Amino acid sequence: MTHTSSPRCLDPTSRPSHALPLRCHTPDPQMTAGHPLPYRADNLPRATNQQQVDLGFQHWQERVARLDDTELAEFCRALANDPDGRALLEGIFSNSPFLSDCAMADLAGFRDLLQRGPDAVLAEQLTRVRTEADTDDPATCMRVLRQCRRLTALGVALADIAGLWDLDQVTAALSAFADAAVDTALASQIRKYAERGQWEIADPDNPTQGCGIAVLAMGKLGAGELNYSSDIDLIVIHDPDRAPYTGSKDFHDVAVRITRELVRLLEERTKDGFVFRCDLRLRPDPSATPLALSFDAAETYYESLGQNWERAAMIKARAHAGDIALGQQFLQVLRPFVWRKHLDFWAIQDVHSIKRQIYAHKGGSTVTVAGHNVKLGRGGIREIEFYAQTQQLIWGGREQRLRSPRTQEALAALAKAGHIDPDDARALSDAYAYLRRLEHRLQMVEDQQTQSLPEDDAGLDEIAGFMNYPESDSFRRELLGHLHTVEDRYAALFEEEPSLSGPGNLVFTGGEPDPETLKTLATLGFQDGEKVFHVVATWHRGRYKATRSRRSREFLTELIPALLEELGKTSHPDSALTKFDEFLAGLPAGVQLFSMLYANPRLLQLLASIVGAAPALADHLSRHPGLLEAVLQPGFFESIPERDALSDELTGLLSDARDFQDVLDICRRWANDRRFQVGVHLLEHAADVDEVGRAMSEIAEVALEGVWPHVQADFAEKHGRLPGPGMAVVAMGKLGGREMTISSDLDLIFVYEAEDKDQESDGPKPLEPTRYYARLAQRLINAISAPTGEGKLYEVDMRLRPSGASGPIAVTFNGFQRYQQEQAWTFEHMALTRARPILGDPALCARLRETITGVLTAPRDRTKLLADAADMRRRIAQEHKASTIWQVKHLRGGIVDLEFTAQALQLTHAQDTAEVIDGNTQAAFDKLAQAGKLDRDLADELIAATRFMRQIQGIQRLTAGQAVDEDTAPEGVRQRLAQAVGASDFADLRDKLVATAERVRHIFAEIVETPSGVSSEPA
Repeated sequence: MTHTSSPRCLDPTSRPSHALPLRCHTPDPQMTAGHPLPYRADNLPRATNQQQVDLGFQHWQERVARLDDTELAEFCRALANDPDGRALLEGIFSNSPFLSDCAMADLAGFRDLLQRGPDAVLAEQLTRVRTEADTDDPATCMRVLRQCRRLTALGVALADIAGLWDLDQVTAALSAFADAAVDTALASQIRKYAERGQWEIADPDNPTQGCGIAVLAMGKLGAGELNYSSDIDLIVIHDPDRAPYTGSKDFHDVAVRITRELVRLLEERTKDGFVFRCDLRLRPDPSATPLALSFDAAETYYESLGQNWERAAMIKARAHAGDIALGQQFLQVLRPFVWRKHLDFWAIQDVHSIKRQIYAHKGGSTVTVAGHNVKLGRGGIREIEFYAQTQQLIWGGREQRLRSPRTQEALAALAKAGHIDPDDARALSDAYAYLRRLEHRLQMVEDQQTQSLPEDDAGLDEIAGFMNYPESDSFRRELLGHLHTVEDRYAALFEEEPSLSGPGNLVFTGGEPDPETLKTLATLGFQDGEKVFHVVATWHRGRYKATRSRRSREFLTELIPALLEELGKTSHPDSALTKFDEFLAGLPAGVQLFSMLYANPRLLQLLASIVGAAPALADHLSRHPGLLEAVLQPGFFESIPERDALSDELTGLLSDARDFQDVLDICRRWANDRRFQVGVHLLEHAADVDEVGRAMSEIAEVALEGVWPHVQADFAEKHGRLPGPGMAVVAMGKLGGREMTISSDLDLIFVYEAEDKDQESDGPKPLEPTRYYARLAQRLINAISAPTGEGKLYEVDMRLRPSGASGPIAVTFNGFQRYQQEQAWTFEHMALTRARPILGDPALCARLRETITGVLTAPRDRTKLLADAADMRRRIAQEHKASTIWQVKHLRGGIVDLEFTAQALQLTHAQDTAEVIDGNTQAAFDKLAQAGKLDRDLADELIAATRFMRQIQGIQRLTAGQAVDEDTAPEGVRQRLAQAVGASDFADLRDKLVATAERVRHIFAEIVETPSGVSSEPA
C-alpha cells in the first residue's frame, strides 16, 4: 500500500481554481477486481459493545433481505462472513450508530468504497455535487448534497479507522467536500435569480465566478483542516459594483437573502440528513451586523476596530467559495491588519493578555481523561493552535514563511526559524495529530460536534476500542502523555508574563462561549455566564466610545480578569457587570481611565464596589470619570477636612485660574472630587449621615465662596459697582440646615442693600440697583448651575424667596424684613428656621441674622401655627404622595413629618427662648430638650428617627437614586441599605422603617394635629 500526492485527486472537475491540494490514497489494483478490500481485522477498531454488534447484524440481515439487487445482496452476505469483513462491520456497529446508518442507507455506495477505495468514490461525489446539485431547484440541490455528504462521511471514516489515510488526508477530504458544497449551494441561488432574469451569468459552467459574493472560510475549514462533524465558520463579503445582478432590489438586501438561503440549503434537516451547520458569528460584530457585509464595511471595521483575536482568526481565513477573486482581494487588503511589520508595545501586551486569560499553570494536576474536552480542556487542541497563532502574530509580520494557516506546518516553520524549540514543535505536532484523530472518533459516534470524552468507564472503554486500543488503560496513558506534553509547553511559553488572570479560563474571543470560561465565571459568582461572555465580547468590538481605540481595548483586555474577579466579590455580580457595562457605555473615552485602573488596582476594587452597590453613584461617575483621580490623592480615605482647610485648599487651586472659565471649571472639579469622596465614605461606612451632611454642606459653602468674588469681578467689568453693603446670599433648606446629600440642590435667597435706589453703577453699561442686583444674582446662579466641561456645580432652587416664584430674584433688605414680618405665611416662617446667611458683607449678614431671629421669636397663636403646619403637611401629601415606603422624604412618618415637627416646636417656643432655633433638625430637637420644651426621651427618639431616615435617604441617593425599588433592587443595594442602619438584612430594615414611620406619624399627630384640631391627611 502506497501513498502519493495528487492536487486534484478528489476534484476531477477542477472547479473552482482554489481547490485545496489533497494527499490521497492510491488503491491496490486488486481492490478494483471485486475483492473485499484492505480492511484487516488487526487494523480495525475493537468491538466493545456486543449488544450494539448483535443489533447491528440483525438490522444488516433485514436490510440485505429486502434488496432487489442480488449481486449486491451476495456481496453483503459475503462481507459479513469474511473474517476481515465481519471485523469491519463489528467495529462500525459497536462504535458508531451514525456510520452504521450511513452504510445501511446506501449499501451500494458502501460496496463501492470497499471495492474501489475511498479516493475514487469520494472524487465521484465531488463531481456529482458540481453537476447534479448545481441546479436552480432547491429540493434537488438539497437532496444531492445530503446524499453526497453521507457517502463522503462514510468514506472518510472508513479510510481513517482503517489507517488508510493520515490526518492531512482526512481533513483535506472533508474540507474539499465543504468547498464544493458551499460553492454549489451558492451557485444554486444564483441560477435561481438568473432564471428570473435578475442575474447575468458569464460562465454557465461556473456561475459563482465574478458573482460579487465571496465566502471566506475561517477556522479549521479555512486551514483545510476541517473536523469530521464540524460546523463551518464562514464570513460572507459582497461588492455590488462587481455583481452582475440586474434586479430592482438593493444588492445588499439580495446578498443577505442569498446568504440566509445558502445557510438553509446546508443546515436544514431532511430525510437525507443535513450537510453542514454554518456559523457566521466570526464576522465583524455579529450581534449588530447583517449576515453578509459589504467589502467596504468589513474593511473599515478591521482597520478601525479589529482586535488581536480577530487577527489570529484571520490567519486561517481563505477565499473558499463564490467570487474567489473578490475574496482573495479582500484578504490581500487585510494583510497589513493581520501581519504587522512593527508590533507596537501595547499590541504585544494584548497578545500576552489573551494568552494569560487562558489560564496556564505549568505542571497542573487538573488534566484528566473522564469527561475531558480534548479541544478546549487543559492540554487540548486549542492550546496547540493558540501556541502557534500567537507566535505567528508576533513574528509573522516580518517573516512570511511563518504565515501558514495549518497548525502543524506553522509549528514546523516557527521551529525552523528559531522562534520555538524544535523538540517542542515535534511534540506539539504529534499531540495535535493524536488529539485530532481522537476528536474525529468522538464525532463519528453520532455525527455530533463534540470534543468531550465520556464520563464513565464503560464509555471510555468504548472510545478506547474505537481508537483500536486493546484495553482502556493504555489509551488513558497515551492520552494523558499528550495532554501533559501540551500543557507543559503551553504554560512554559506563557507563564513568564505577570498575571492579571483570575482562577481559571477567561476567554472572550470568537463567536460562542468557551465552556471552561463559563465554569470560571460560575466559580466567580456569576449566574448567567453566557450573558457575561456576550457583554464582555461587545466591549472588544468597540461599540462604545470608550473602547473604539485600539489602545483602550488593549488596556481593557488586560483589566478584564481582575475586573471580573472584583465584580464577582460584590453581592450580585451579574447586576454589577450590567452596571459596569452601562458605565462603560457612558464614558466619553477610555484610554485614560483604563490606564489609571491598570496602574492602580485599588481603584479597580473601588469601581467594582461602586457599580455593585451604588448604581446612582456609578451613573454620576460615568459622566465624570475623572472623579476617580481623586482617589489617588493622599488622604482620600481619611476624614473629610474641616471647613477652613477646605477653603484654603480651593483658594490655592483658584490661584492658578487664568480666567473666569477656569474659575468655574476648577470649582466644579474640586467640589465634584470632594463630593465623590464623601459619597465613597458613606458607601464604605467610613462616615455616618451627620458627618456626610456637614461635609456636603461645607463643600457647597466653600465652592460658593470660591465662585462669588470672581462672579462679582466679572460682572463689574461690564456694569461696574454700586456703593453700599451690596448683596448677601442666604442658605435655606438642606444647605441652611447642614444636612445636604450627594444630590441636594441649593435653596438660596438673595438680599441686597444699596445706598441710593436711583444711583447707577459705575461701569461701561451702568445699571440701577434693582436691575444690577437681579442680574448679579442671576449671574451667580448661572455660574453655579450652568454646565461646563466639568459638569454642573449645583442646581439652584429659588422657590423659598419672598413671594416665591412670582417674587423678584433679589430683594432689598427692607423688602425682605417687611415681607417676613407682615406677609409671610406660617410655612415660610417654618422654612426660615433653617435660614443662614453665608455670603456677603459681614454687617449685612449680621443684620439679616437679627431680622430672622426677630421674626422667629415673635409671639404667635399656637393653635393657628399648628393648624397651618398640619394644613401645609396635608397639601404636601396631596402633591407628593409616597408610592412606596422607601420614599422616606414624603412618606407619612418620614423626613417631612420630622422636619415639620421640629419647625413647629421651634416657632412655638422661640418666643420664650431663641436658643431653641437651629436649622439642623436633629440639633433642634436636642436644643428643645435642653430648654425643657421637649421631653428628653422623646427628643432622643426623634433624633434617632431623623438620623435613621436621613441615613436611608443618603444611601439611597448613592445607590438607587430617589428611592429603592424592592422588586428590582440588586442585592448589593439591599445589603448596603441594611448595613448603613445596622439592620441584619433587608427584611429587618424594612420592618424597622415601617415601625419608625408609624411611631413618627403618631408623634406628629400628637404634637401638631391633635392640639390644632386639623388633620394633615390628604382629602
